[in-house]
Amino acid sequence: MFVRAGVHYVVPDFSPVQEFDGHLEPMVDQLRKALIWIYDNAKTEFGADPTRIYLSGFSSGGHLASVLLITDWALYSEELPVDLIKGAVLCSGMYDLLPVSLSARREYVNFTPETIEALSAIRHLDQITCPVVIAYGTEETPEFKRQAIQYHEMLQRSGVDVALLVGENYNHFEIIETLANPYGLLGRAALEQIQLDH
Repeated sequence: MFVRAGVHYVVPDFSPVQEFDGHLEPMVDQLRKALIWIYDNAKTEFGADPTRIYLSGFSSGGHLASVLLITDWALYSEELPVDLIKGAVLCSGMYDLLPVSLSARREYVNFTPETIEALSAIRHLDQITCPVVIAYGTEETPEFKRQAIQYHEMLQRSGVDVALLVGENYNHFEIIETLANPYGLLGRAALEQIQLDH
């Protein structure tokens, strides 16, 4: 859908947390490096505009994308712009890791106080420099819904350009399918955010 619309669509990969003894930080580092590579190589490798990078993420990818939004890119290179990311569509993610650390995920994820603080986007709202769309489905479990609503409210209070989309009758596994449809909940939101010239 994105390619048909004229978008250069890049899908970064990341290793599962089990490969890092439960540590989330290496996964975040992989994605930060991927985004830097995209910025550095967009023009020469695939003729894209490096000043128009938009992000989307779903579930664990929604969490990781939210962490990319709070990244201080100057720590990686003075050549990188503060507003490296121009917009984001985040769906069904976790934006505060404290409740997650109390769930069954603590059996295979190494949640330290430092990890919870550093990788909870909801605790670093002042770092977010772009418009954000947050989405969830009404048939998702309560914590997905609660976190989306709370994150939206806190971003609004912080003055961030933010929208909340509610997918009526979608569960956690169905809502992401709307990203592949230009008329779907997520697909429409992403294309509107990108604002294609044609």
